[in-house]
Amino acid sequence: MIITDVITRRIHYRSKTVRDSEGHGHPGPEHDAVQSMVTIRTDAGLEGHAFGGSPDVIQGLVKPLLLGKDPFYREQIWQMLKERQRLNLTTLSDKVLCAIDLALWDLAGKHANLPVHKLLGATRDKVPAYASTMCGDDIPGGLDTPDAYAEFARQCKARGYPAFKLHTWQPPYPGAPDPKRDIAACAAVRAAVGPDMPLMLDPFHYYNREQALYLGRGLEKLDYYWMEEPMDEHSISSYVWLTEQLDLPIVGPETAEGKMFTRAEWIVRGASDISRAGVGDLGGITPVMKTVGLCESHGVRLEIHGGGVGNLHVLCAMSIPGEFYERGLLHPHIDYDVPPPWLLELVDPMDEEGFVHVSQEPGLGMKIDWAYVEANLV
Repeated sequence: MIITDVITRRIHYRSKTVRDSEGHGHPGPEHDAVQSMVTIRTDAGLEGHAFGGSPDVIQGLVKPLLLGKDPFYREQIWQMLKERQRLNLTTLSDKVLCAIDLALWDLAGKHANLPVHKLLGATRDKVPAYASTMCGDDIPGGLDTPDAYAEFARQCKARGYPAFKLHTWQPPYPGAPDPKRDIAACAAVRAAVGPDMPLMLDPFHYYNREQALYLGRGLEKLDYYWMEEPMDEHSISSYVWLTEQLDLPIVGPETAEGKMFTRAEWIVRGASDISRAGVGDLGGITPVMKTVGLCESHGVRLEIHGGGVGNLHVLCAMSIPGEFYERGLLHPHIDYDVPPPWLLELVDPMDEEGFVHVSQEPGLGMKIDWAYVEANLV
C-alpha cells in the first residue's frame, strides 16, 4: 500500500469564540471562521483523516514528501518531517506534524479494524476528566471575578467533573497579571467545592520567581493538586529552583519547543515533578508515546496537555498514570457538550461520573459529518 494523495480542506463554520490580542480564547459575537482538515489517501482506497495543520504548508512542503510512501512507515515519515523542520521551522510547525501523524494513525487503525488506543496497546477505555476553564475575562456572568470562578466550579462539580482547573486572568485584561487576584480566585473555588475535589492552577506564564513562589505557597495552603507554567519555560534553572522550594507538584514543560528531548532535559534536571506533553505540542501521537516511555523509565508521572481525540487515545494506551483528561476549554457562556458542526458526535463524551469514553470504532473513531464538510468548503 502506498500514499497516492494528500488532500487538504478548509471548512467554513460560525464560531462564538474570539481571540484577544494575546491569542487567548473568550466567548464573543458569532462570526465566520475556518477549520482545516487533512486526508491521506492510499492506492487501496483507504483514507485517514485529521483536523488542523496549515493546508498551504501541507500541500507545498509535506505532500511531495509523502506521495509514494508506505503509510504504515509512520516512524520514518515522522522522522523525515522532523528533520525538515530545521530549515522550515516557521512554516513546518509541530501542529502540521501532528495533523499528518494523526491522519496516519487513523488510517492504520482502519486498516487493522482497531481503535488507535488498542493499536498502541490499550490500558483502559475511559479516563476521568477535569474541567479546564478559559482564561479570566471581564464578561458579566463569565469568569470576571473570584466568585464567578467559584460558581462555575460548583456547576462543573454538579455536572460530574471530579476535578477543576483554573486558567486565570492574562493580559490584555486590566490589572492582569496579578498573583494576589489569582490566589483569591483559587481560594474562592476551594471554598465552593469543599476540601476533597482536586484543584489545579494554570496562571500567567511569565511571572518572576518571587511571584511564582508566592502562588505556589498560597496553593499549598489551599491544598491544590498541581500548578502549571507560572514562569517562562525557557529558564529551566528557574523551574529547578521553584520545584525545590515547594511541596506542591509543578507540571511541565507544556509549551516549550523541543518535543521529547526537552521533556528529557526537564526530568534529568528535576525541573518539574510531573511531566507534560500533548499531541499538538510535540507533533503527534508518535512523539508523545516516546515521552510516555521516557517518563515510565524515570518514574515520573505524565499529564497530557489539552483535549482532543489524539490525546484521548494516548491516555487510554499509557502504561503510567496520566491521571486526567483535560476537557475544555470551558466557560459559563459556552455549551461544550455540543459537537462542532463538522462532527456528528463529540470525540470526548463524558458520563455523569466524570469519565470520558474513547471511541471503539476503527482508527481515531471520529464521526465526520461529510454532508456539512462538502457543503461548507472554502
